[in-house]
Amino acid sequence: MVSVLQQSKHSQAGKGNGATGTDDPRLKRVRNIGIIAHIDAGKTTTTERMLFYAGSVHKMGEVHDGTAVMDWMDQERERGITITSAAITCQWDNHQINIIDTPGHVDFTIEVERSLRVLDGAVGVFCGVGGVQPQSETVWKQANRYGVPRVAYINKMDRMGADFERVVMDIEAKLDSVPVVVCMPVGAEDSFSGIIDLVNMQAIRFDESSLGAKINLEAIPAELAAHAEKARAALIEKVAEFDDALLNAFLESADVPVDVLKAAIRRATVSGGVVPVLCGSSLKNKGVQQLLDAVTAYLPSPLDVRVIEGEDPKTNAPVRRDPSSNEPLSALAFKVASDPYVGRLVFTRVYSGRLKKGQSFYNPRTKQRSRVTGLVRLSANQREDIDELQAGEIGAVVGAKTLTTGDTLCAENAQIELMRINFPEPVMFMAVEPKSRTDRDSLDLALASMASEDPTCHVRKDEETGQTILSGMGELHLEVLVDRMMREYNVEANTGKPMVAYHETAMSDGTASHVFDREFNGSRQTAGVTLSLSPLARKAGTKIDVTCSSATIPKDFLKAVREGVNDGLFTGVLARYPVTDVEVRVTTMDVDPEFSTEAAFRTAAVLAFRDAFMKASPELLEPIMALEIVTPAESMGEVMGDLNSRRGKVVEMDAREDSQIIHARVPLAELFGYSTAIRSLTRGRASYTLEPESLDVVPKGLKDELLSR
Repeated sequence: MVSVLQQSKHSQAGKGNGATGTDDPRLKRVRNIGIIAHIDAGKTTTTERMLFYAGSVHKMGEVHDGTAVMDWMDQERERGITITSAAITCQWDNHQINIIDTPGHVDFTIEVERSLRVLDGAVGVFCGVGGVQPQSETVWKQANRYGVPRVAYINKMDRMGADFERVVMDIEAKLDSVPVVVCMPVGAEDSFSGIIDLVNMQAIRFDESSLGAKINLEAIPAELAAHAEKARAALIEKVAEFDDALLNAFLESADVPVDVLKAAIRRATVSGGVVPVLCGSSLKNKGVQQLLDAVTAYLPSPLDVRVIEGEDPKTNAPVRRDPSSNEPLSALAFKVASDPYVGRLVFTRVYSGRLKKGQSFYNPRTKQRSRVTGLVRLSANQREDIDELQAGEIGAVVGAKTLTTGDTLCAENAQIELMRINFPEPVMFMAVEPKSRTDRDSLDLALASMASEDPTCHVRKDEETGQTILSGMGELHLEVLVDRMMREYNVEANTGKPMVAYHETAMSDGTASHVFDREFNGSRQTAGVTLSLSPLARKAGTKIDVTCSSATIPKDFLKAVREGVNDGLFTGVLARYPVTDVEVRVTTMDVDPEFSTEAAFRTAAVLAFRDAFMKASPELLEPIMALEIVTPAESMGEVMGDLNSRRGKVVEMDAREDSQIIHARVPLAELFGYSTAIRSLTRGRASYTLEPESLDVVPKGLKDELLSR
């Protein structure tokens, strides 16, 4: 795991590889962290306790009461889930901790993706009963992709069925990580009463009358002393594999000093070698202070990221920046939000330099210079006006209409373009139309605003039906988008039934030519295009290569051909679904100096693409979901029979006490209404989770049905 993390992080930030700038001492005490987990693991409750103990709030908010500070949207409070990532700042042990609480529901995974892109560390929250669940694995892989060091917090140790050691083994086996236990529980379920700090070798009890704010340090209970000694030895042994200084200290004396062990754990965590594991019960106010201590002690500061790497937008040559406020500006816009009071807000992480109110910055994507009209620091839905953001800080730029998610803000005389953010493709769509003609413009404005905020929300017009199509990551995502239209934008709309977002692809090579030669309004327009296409691997997307580029062909014609191919990819050929996983190469363009036009070339490119695609063994692709079902053993037969009827394929099955866990692959099209079906089959005793896994070719029978619609 170490080499994977280090390689990933070096591609983003070159950790520890020769920074030469002057370190800003202030940055040593800054922590930019995210709270990541499966839905219902207790992320928001944990964050609320962190804020309470840090003094940022004076009363604990509760998710089940709809009073959580971090769940500020009406939809979040009504559903009891996190929908949008919320940022807040608190102080702990003379450190500034910038926290982003991310959603756990798979429909809002983009919020996790873009948050992890700009964070230096993360806290993975795991349910002491559920362990490593599907979305836990998804967010962990996202953190791996960006090389984000983590600590793990095993929550809900007071719940029936909580098993600390099993969850630790889950983290090691399922997440391919090296967990090192720094805190172990005293008891479990109803008997969970405190924790043992293995670094300082002391027991910690929590005063219930002060909501856990007061803690009592005690000697380790005699019946747990031997187990604690063994656990501390295992901790030292694992960390020493990644840290020579600790190994040498251990060889000198088995009783390793606390400061030496802490420093070694920090180095091993920052390098991605180990994951410190803590435990507690956030709802019962136990263990959260120790989690805050671990954040400041083990997770990296912006200085630990060291050199930030990007590209020169003009030459594509590598460019580096030190994480210092004295360096030229480099910052990343990672989220766009609409605020009813100040308008458009662009969440931004500053990597180097300073971003000041009134200052101008350069956007390499648009090649435009813009001015910062205002800056705010966000605390959930509260705003604090500030004059500047320094290196290592996260805030929001007011206005900035040309900025979108993934854009770089830099100095025009020292340009750099940072790595952009990966966005998953939507898997469902629905038709949307205004209830009255007068609402048409308002609907278009609302949809455009939501699409600019959420890169997984796509809006398009169906050329044949004239309908507006809204696409998203699932039924809940679409439901929330429609709800926001009514509440935030006051737009009443009629919506169609949610449908699966199929795709089209080619299974073989295809080549075609098309000559467009027509007369419009007495003016002849002509153009000829020859192109070929080839299949790509799944999830590769699309590529367009205009290989015939030369000085003799006007750039406007080249652009028109590229736009025409894009039109063909976007609108599809078989059944008007977008085309994916193909590469298109334009090899010949026939230009008539007198009669060729941009419109002619665009049309010729679309028609040539359609002809080539139909020669390339076209197929339809459907989204396949990874489905995990936790069901009572006595309901296994009914659940398995239902899966088979839904074209599901069981991947593996696990037994956990009196429950069975089924891992299966099921087409999304077969899962409409599944929540009702599973409740009926198991009398409400089963639970399930879904996440997108792949795109597979649809069976011939379904293909014929879709093409006949």
